[in-house]
Amino acid sequence: MSRIEGLLGALREMRRHLDHDLFPLATGDAGADRRALRELTGQLDDYLLPRLSSIDAPLLAVVGGSTGAGKSTLVNSVVGADVCEPGVLRPTTLTPTLITGPADREWFAGGHVLPGLPRVTGASRGEPGTLRVVTVPSLSPGLALLDAPDIDSVVTANRELAAQLLAAADLWLFTTTAARYADEVPWGFLRQARERSTALAVILSRVPPEALGVVREDLNRLLEANGLGGTPLFEVPELALPEEGARLPRTAVRPVADWLNGIAADGRARAEVVRRTLSGALESLTVRLPRLADAVDRQHTVAEELRSVVGVAYTAGLAAFDEGMLDGSLLRGEVLARWQDFVGTGDLMRSLESRVGRLRDRVVALFTGRPAPESGLRVALESGVEALIRASADGAAERAFEAWSARSPGRALLEETGIAAAGRLGRASADLPARVGTAVRAWQGHVLDLVREEGADRRAAARITSYGVNGAGLLLMLAVFASTGGLTGIEVGIAGGTGVLSQKLLEAVFGDQAVRTLTVKARTDLRARVADLLDTEAVRFTALLDAAVPPEGAAAALRAAARAVGEHRRELSVPGPTAALRPTAGGEAGGEGEGKAGGEAGREEDTR
Repeated sequence: MSRIEGLLGALREMRRHLDHDLFPLATGDAGADRRALRELTGQLDDYLLPRLSSIDAPLLAVVGGSTGAGKSTLVNSVVGADVCEPGVLRPTTLTPTLITGPADREWFAGGHVLPGLPRVTGASRGEPGTLRVVTVPSLSPGLALLDAPDIDSVVTANRELAAQLLAAADLWLFTTTAARYADEVPWGFLRQARERSTALAVILSRVPPEALGVVREDLNRLLEANGLGGTPLFEVPELALPEEGARLPRTAVRPVADWLNGIAADGRARAEVVRRTLSGALESLTVRLPRLADAVDRQHTVAEELRSVVGVAYTAGLAAFDEGMLDGSLLRGEVLARWQDFVGTGDLMRSLESRVGRLRDRVVALFTGRPAPESGLRVALESGVEALIRASADGAAERAFEAWSARSPGRALLEETGIAAAGRLGRASADLPARVGTAVRAWQGHVLDLVREEGADRRAAARITSYGVNGAGLLLMLAVFASTGGLTGIEVGIAGGTGVLSQKLLEAVFGDQAVRTLTVKARTDLRARVADLLDTEAVRFTALLDAAVPPEGAAAALRAAARAVGEHRRELSVPGPTAALRPTAGGEAGGEGEGKAGGEAGREEDTR
């Protein structure tokens, strides 16, 4: 594997990790994080991967700058053809135009560079979001020019496209005017060029002759102050053109044209531009990727916080159910009335109070003699348990919803589901009653199985009929909601002594130790079923997080990718500066003579 192939492989691996929505949650400056991600993936797709795949491909010089800087007029004048559409209306450049010579047309029209922009060729001006490719026979091979939209356009899409095109350039031709050169927006882009070591030239246009010296001196001062000292600087004077959109005289743009032709003709100069810009872009990745990784870590931290508050809310819901099981509230009202129908209120209660010792005989008669109306008691108890579970689930959903609504990331996530859906999340799910009913009936069946298993080896219960099993099961269910561990019954005054009586009746059949064990088993099983129901309810919240949170390990993968690129970047050698790229005295870059000499040197180098 060649050295460049190793670097290319590291970049492809990096790109794979970026192919996700890494910043779905509204935390920190998530908007800036998303823009940084788009810019990075765009530069990989539009420039780094295509350029490294064909490092000797023609150069792309992007002409960018502020509104009214005369970019289109400059491009038309440099190439000597009316290919771009200048004008007084703003924005003028709606569809970027790429100008190439015949020798390089296949490369640029084929989508190797800026593959996400559909190509438009011929006389068509193209639609926004497309790239117009125009062939000009006079343009030197090895170089193409791209007229970009305004970096400070009033149209957001134009500004974003301008930034995308500049990030895809081997060389920036940054145009500004005597009136706009100190604006902050252009300097933001110029500082990016410095940070990424992008090959750059600045073109100062529309300068009144009397102000030329002052403006040039001040612009050079600003370039120096921003770490861009030595940047080639070209001046295009302000000229009265015969009509709007006319080209500038050849003499006005000759220094720019000759400089570009010199680079195109000089193989070493082209290599310097490519490798300098490549190296700078790769170096910037070692800084930008860790920043993105830090932002991904923040996403995971916030996601865990949101997940935690859901867990707290549903843990509180289970605690509310636990309290409802033991506070005796279920044994009042309808359950109490049906219990009295089941065992009778007078004689049996007096028997419990005065002749507990003879209770066993009464119990045997109860289970083996006459039938009792247990159906109403079972239904009442079932309804009470279901209502307690639903109330616990409703309370948990409300707490989780309020906790998310109080946090910006949670609130944004809820809003993305839609107002109606978000409102429903504040209540238990619509199908919960059906699932609760199924769970409670399954629990009741489990309680009856416990009674059958316990009575199977007991002579005293050998004659328990089907009715007796049901009756004993109901007594055990009542004990679950009346005492802790089947031992310490609630006060006789609560629910008319229902819980104590049911426990004593069970003890008369099975013995106190067996009742203790049965009650714990029945309560534990019910609690586990309720916990499963609440866990399922909580998934309505956590599923939103699961769908939004960045992939696990994404931050670590980005940091590893940054290290890999940093290691391979050293394999990309950067040639020393050539005369064609060095500014000459007076602030202009190498002129026509240097360009011709460079071209001859380049041809000799290519031949060798």
